[in-house]
Amino acid sequence: MGILAMIPEIHIEDYKYPLDEQRIAKYPLSERDSSKLLHYKAGRVEETVFRNLPDLLPKDALMVFNDTKVVPARLHFQRPTGAHIEVFCLEPAEPAEYNTNFAQRGACSWKCVIGNAKRWKEDVLDLYNPDLRSDIAEMHLQARLLNREGQTGTVRFNWEGGAPFSKVLELSGTIPIPPYLNRASEAIDIERYQTLYARERGSVAAPTAGLHFTERVLDELRSKGIDTETVCLHVGAGTFLPVKTSLVSEHPMHREPFVVTRSLVEKLLHRRGPVVAVGTTSVRTLESLYYVGVSCLEAGHPEDVAQWAPYTRTYSYTTEEALEAILRCLDQEGKDTLQVGTRIIIVPGFPWRLVNKMITNFHQSESTLLLLVSSFVDGDWKTIYDYALSHDFRFLSYGDSSLLERR
Repeated sequence: MGILAMIPEIHIEDYKYPLDEQRIAKYPLSERDSSKLLHYKAGRVEETVFRNLPDLLPKDALMVFNDTKVVPARLHFQRPTGAHIEVFCLEPAEPAEYNTNFAQRGACSWKCVIGNAKRWKEDVLDLYNPDLRSDIAEMHLQARLLNREGQTGTVRFNWEGGAPFSKVLELSGTIPIPPYLNRASEAIDIERYQTLYARERGSVAAPTAGLHFTERVLDELRSKGIDTETVCLHVGAGTFLPVKTSLVSEHPMHREPFVVTRSLVEKLLHRRGPVVAVGTTSVRTLESLYYVGVSCLEAGHPEDVAQWAPYTRTYSYTTEEALEAILRCLDQEGKDTLQVGTRIIIVPGFPWRLVNKMITNFHQSESTLLLLVSSFVDGDWKTIYDYALSHDFRFLSYGDSSLLERR
């Protein structure tokens, strides 16, 4: 049997639901933890408020957060003719490592999505500075297009003054809120399109399930004795790209780098209670670990997880064997963190191995994230979404939340 014959034949039209514009939350609520929380367990749906989440979790749970931090990755440049060129930084090109790139002083390159790409004919563009801010003008930030393929390309940035690129973005860029909000970024987004526990710069979209957590909720989780750990998966724009093909098997997933600590791998190996993933990014990171462990067993070192790896062969290794193999690889390399990438796509038919409960928002129709939810609840996603639609839940990034439990 060929590899393509083993990939599930899924039609994206089967994952469509009606979402009126007024159901999309354009702004966050005044209090993060005042959002609604839908609880799905054993085919039944109940409703509460997010601040009550600790009451729904057992004391022996292990809760895993994604501590990636959204960067102000949207920049606007101007041609001498006055035409604007938007440059949306996706991932570092040179240097390729995030923190190293953010620390560069004077020059660096990024893979970018380029708005008005066909109009970029000059070699060098100057940053658009409509307010004539002196701190921005003194940097003299410029962009040169190194190569282009359609709406994407590699852009070389140069600036003066000795500031690291992280500071350049902080001063010059805007937070890239999702396009379906149909509005420009505002001051409120700087604070609220970011989780309280965001630490590692690199995402161009927020892991939105975490936006509901407040210090009050986090304190209650700790006081209950629930263990918490973090992963770091930098969310790329590819995660939220619409599926444009009828067959999901023809949809390409983009690579996203992630970091996992030895401590988390050890806790997963010896866990007794359920693993609760906060957000689909944490889910994809955790479920990718099994296939990273397989590469450690078979290749002797960690390798990126391919998009269809879970579906194209039968695996005989246990989850414990895969996690133990990761620890051995870390020992051999003298490292305390695993750094690798994943393109994994989670669709109905996925063999779940690590995550027992998931906290997530309500996702777009015909999206890979909705496919992930459907897989997690054994295809019962319509029960969840029909309830949310008929009970005034708010949808998408700034919307309400859900706690989903596998059967």
